[in-house]
Amino acid sequence: MDNFKALGNSLSSIGSQITPFASRTFQYTKEQLGQAEDKTELPPDYIDLEKRVDALKQVHQKMLAVTSQYSHEAYDYPPNIKETFSDLGRTVSERVQLLTAATTPAEAQAAFTAPPSAKPQPKTFSHAIARASLASSRVLHQQHTGAGEDPLATALEKYALASERVGEARLAQDAQIQSRYLAGWNTTLNTNLMFATRARKNVEKARLTLDSVKSRAKGTTWKIGGGGAAAASSPRDDHHAAIDELSPEAQEEIEKAEDEFVTHTEEAVGVMKNVLDTPEPLRNLAELVAAQVEYHKKAYEILSELAPIIEGLQIEQEANYRKSRESAS
Repeated sequence: MDNFKALGNSLSSIGSQITPFASRTFQYTKEQLGQAEDKTELPPDYIDLEKRVDALKQVHQKMLAVTSQYSHEAYDYPPNIKETFSDLGRTVSERVQLLTAATTPAEAQAAFTAPPSAKPQPKTFSHAIARASLASSRVLHQQHTGAGEDPLATALEKYALASERVGEARLAQDAQIQSRYLAGWNTTLNTNLMFATRARKNVEKARLTLDSVKSRAKGTTWKIGGGGAAAASSPRDDHHAAIDELSPEAQEEIEKAEDEFVTHTEEAVGVMKNVLDTPEPLRNLAELVAAQVEYHKKAYEILSELAPIIEGLQIEQEANYRKSRESAS
C-alpha cells in the first residue's frame, strides 16, 4: 500500500512539472480510459452551436463536391467522341463565314482545314453538337446534286450556329457560378468554418487544461488499477484532504485555468454565431440559381428562334415531297 501511495504522490509531482501539452494529453487519455473523476461540461447552448456548425460544414462539403464541376469546362463533354486539333481549330461561326464566302468546292474545303485563329474551341456538349452538326451539314452539301440547297443540310448548319451560342451561354453561366457562388462557399468552408474549428479546439484545450489542473490539485493525476489492498488505497483516497482544502496556489491555478476556459468558450461562441448568422452562403446560393436561370433563359431564347426556322424547312420539304409523289403518280 505504501508503494502505491508513493507512486501516486510521484505521479502528482510529475503532473505539476510537465508541460501543458503533456498535461492535456494525460487528461485526455484518462477520459478515454474512464479514469477521469470529473469532466467540465460545456454549456448546452455551446454544444448546440457546435452541432449547427458541423451541419453547415457538411452542407458546404456535400454541395461543393458536386457544384465544383462548374470549374471544369468539359463536365458535360461526351467521352465517346474523338475530335481532332483541326476540329477544334475554329469556331462554328467562323467556319460558316468562310463557307459562305467560298465560291468553289476547294475554298469550301479550305474553310474546314484553315489554321486555327485562336485557342482550341471549348469542349462542352453544346459546342460538340455544333461542330458535329456543321460537319454533317458539310457532308450533305458536298453530295447534294439537286437544285437549290439540301434542306437538312441547311437546318443542320443553323442548328450548329444555335448550339454554339448555347455553349457560349453555358460558359458564361459557369464563369458567374465560379466567381459568385463557388468562391464564396469555398471561402466559408476554408476560412470561416476553419476559424470556428480552431476556436473550438482552443476551448477543448482549455477544458483539458482546467480538468488536468483540478485533477492535479486534488491529487487525482492518475488512478492505479488493480484489486485487493491496492484498490482500497488510491491516490484519490490518500489525497482526500487536499480535495477539501486546496492550497492558495492550487486555488489560484484553478481560477486561472477557469478564466482561460471561459474566455475561449466566449470567443468560440462569437465565432460560431458569426459563421451561422452570416447571409453570405444564402446570397451565394441565390447567385448560383440566378446564373442557371440566365443560362436556361438564353438557351430557351436561342432555340425558340431556331425552332420555327427548322419547322419551316420541314414544312417546305414535305410540300415538295408530296408534289413529287403526285407528279410521279
